[in-house]
Amino acid sequence: MSRPKQSLSQLFTSFGPGAMLDLPTRSVVIAGLDHWDGKKIAFKRIEEPRLAMLLQTFLSQNGRWDANKPVQLRTPPIAQDSRNESDPASVAVRVFPTWFTCEGVVKEAGTADPRRRRLVRWNELDASGGRKKFQRDDGKKVDVTPIRFVGACKKGHLQDIDWKWLVHRGEKCSEALWIEEQGTSADPSNIRIGCHCGRPSVSLADAFKPGFLGRCMGKRPWLDSEEPGCTEQLHFLSRSATNTYFPQSVTIISLPINEDALSEAIRKNWSSLQKATDPAFVEVLRNVPEIGASLAGYGNEDIYRRIIRMRESVVREAVQDPKIAEYDLLASGDSIIGADGIGEPLFAETLDVPDINRCVTVDGQPYLNSIVAVHRLKAVTCLYGFTRLEPAPTIAEEMLEEVRLAVDGAPLAENEDWLPAMEQTGEGIFLTVKPAVIRDWLQRKRVVDRAGKLVAGVKNYESRHNVKQQFPSVPYILLHSLSHALMEEISLDCGYPLSSLKERVYAIASREADQSDRFGILIYTASAGAQGTLGGLTEIAIRIPRLIESSLERLKLCSNDPICADHDPSVSGDERSLIGAACHACALVPETSCENRNNFLDRTLLTNTVANADANLT
Repeated sequence: MSRPKQSLSQLFTSFGPGAMLDLPTRSVVIAGLDHWDGKKIAFKRIEEPRLAMLLQTFLSQNGRWDANKPVQLRTPPIAQDSRNESDPASVAVRVFPTWFTCEGVVKEAGTADPRRRRLVRWNELDASGGRKKFQRDDGKKVDVTPIRFVGACKKGHLQDIDWKWLVHRGEKCSEALWIEEQGTSADPSNIRIGCHCGRPSVSLADAFKPGFLGRCMGKRPWLDSEEPGCTEQLHFLSRSATNTYFPQSVTIISLPINEDALSEAIRKNWSSLQKATDPAFVEVLRNVPEIGASLAGYGNEDIYRRIIRMRESVVREAVQDPKIAEYDLLASGDSIIGADGIGEPLFAETLDVPDINRCVTVDGQPYLNSIVAVHRLKAVTCLYGFTRLEPAPTIAEEMLEEVRLAVDGAPLAENEDWLPAMEQTGEGIFLTVKPAVIRDWLQRKRVVDRAGKLVAGVKNYESRHNVKQQFPSVPYILLHSLSHALMEEISLDCGYPLSSLKERVYAIASREADQSDRFGILIYTASAGAQGTLGGLTEIAIRIPRLIESSLERLKLCSNDPICADHDPSVSGDERSLIGAACHACALVPETSCENRNNFLDRTLLTNTVANADANLT
């Protein structure tokens, strides 16, 4: 069936394949990539070899991608602005759940209860009326509403709850089911499911008990097939709950590459040329007009040799954290980074900031090393899977060991050879912190003690949720907390809405003796389909030291203190065990701005609070 219009970014944050979406008369699940309309070439190929090879390398390690099949990055189908197009390009959806509640009154024993409604299936609805109504036994047609509850498992499977089985536990019965709401809230404890056969009704409060719903059947309504043999228990979910869908996406910053005209021509057509197996393959691809025009004047042998060399380079880059290359370029110290030209992915300037030494530690050491105004950048985001119940670690936001954890998740398709991606352009501010200052700070006893509590909080989270959660490092939490504080201050100073700002935190410990650690923050704003912004963010780059000072002054006291400052993540059973002294009143930002879902924050590491002192950097 057809679907409502969505913005491009919504497909990467909330409504990708496998996500549920409410429509006026029913609920649907977004279909897999196999059913996204690509016949009209209503998409754009995105050439980002670093990202494509990163995904191919790590997804293939866990069997989620064929190691011999290159990853192609494409935008989702883009509807054209033509009013004459009767069937525009679109993303398919499927009706789910297939159980509905009737708005009519169920009469029983001569009484009428307006809060007891009949449960019906999709195939019982009035087909002639577009399945928007149900025809009762008395001939009256009544409106229906999708039932609020579904079942899911940790492997991402999703299914209708078998309500008949839930009430009868396997016994045959052909009587109608009903749902009854009691009290004034919509809490499951006030909802019961019953049958007209007279069998005792079931309270939905019991549905949360482990094993009450039975085992998962491996259903994947967004795909064409099931996955039999699932051993997970089915979990009871409200279809509008936030834990029904956690997208797995990765973002990298496109980098300029110093290359000759041949390499540039190959890179612009990398999706096609990377599959070349010999010079004859190159000759065949020349028949594609745009490829043939780009390669004019070069021999097939020369082109093939260059493809092999570029392929080897991309493979080498794919086995390391993509943030390393970004940091090394932005922190190079060059006065001009990239190029200021139309179509260039990156243009930045390393600034000479007179006030850079204003930001000092408690020992009086300046900790800022450099500040870079990024006048133009391009961020490429790719959706590669999703999870339910618990979010999975992301690829690019973690170190290499943690990347392998991120490949666990539900697939977006069965047979496609592409993944949805989008390009966003904008501007930003990049700053680096001196590694020596971080190393000295880590040696303090109060910092070691505080780190122990943060690590214990992660262990508690693992135990409580039965998942693997990597601890990102104390420097990461320090820089992540600083990034949030700075984003808040930037929003107040230059007028950007906080939700429009994004972050990338660089806390990379070197494994080579001849290389230094990499510590930095990139705060940027970017949007799809835009050519950039008006420079409001880069304009304040020269004032970053003063903004850091004022942001840290604000963090000394939170309106929720002393409760916020006293928070101990190591306490067993604490629901906020992934953060220290941080809350919505001081350190948390919109989740679209944070690269780690507002986890791993602690203002105690930044500044003195009413509960802790001497563990802070400043």
